[in-house]
Parts: sequence; structure tokens; C-alpha cells
Amino acid sequence: VQLQASGGGMVQAGGSLKLSCKASGMNFRINTMAWYRQAPGKDRDLVAQISSDGNTNYADSVKDRFTISRDNVRRTLYLQMDNLRPEDTAVYYCNAPGIRGRDFWGQGTLVTVSS
Repeated sequence: VQLQASGGGMVQAGGSLKLSCKASGMNFRINTMAWYRQAPGKDRDLVAQISSDGNTNYADSVKDRFTISRDNVRRTLYLQMDNLRPEDTAVYYCNAPGIRGRDFWGQGTLVTVSS
């Protein structure tokens, strides 16, 4: 399983970014997928999750600002991030849980939001 994340960068507060995560080596369409983030000195936390049938779940801190989606044909997971805040600054990781008894992680993509 390989997860290749991209789309991070620097943006001013109030701006937008869209992250992508291309998956290979797994049956993407049947797997729940998720985005996590880790700020400096903090734990890695769940940002958003999407099931195989499109049901979504968000951390309270990103509700109504972030949108998780998936394209099963392109085997790609997305995270649209709007109205970004400085506290959203973190390394963002895509996650594929529960494959052959373990979780798989992408390499991470850095998002920096300046005030």
C-alpha cells in the first residue's frame, strides 16, 4: 500500500487549500479513508474521515470549513480546506485504516497558515 499526499503549502488566514492523496496497492473503493494532522509538539489528531459509501465525520474544529471527499475511479482522497486559520498549521497525513490488520499512512504534507 502506498499513499502519496500533495497540495500543502503556505496561505494567509482566510485562504483555501486542497489536499490530495493518491492510493495504490489497495482496494481503495471499499476502504474507509481519513485525514489526520500533527502540529509541532502535539499529538496526531483525526481531522476528517469518509467511509466507503461516502459517510463523513469531522473534528469539531474543522466542521463547516473542511470537506473530505473521494474519487474511487482515480483512487484519490481529497481534503478541501476553506477559511483556514493559523491554528490549522500542521503536517497533514492521509490514512488508510484496517488493511491486513494495520493502518497505512502517507508521507505527510505541510500546511502553514499565517495570520
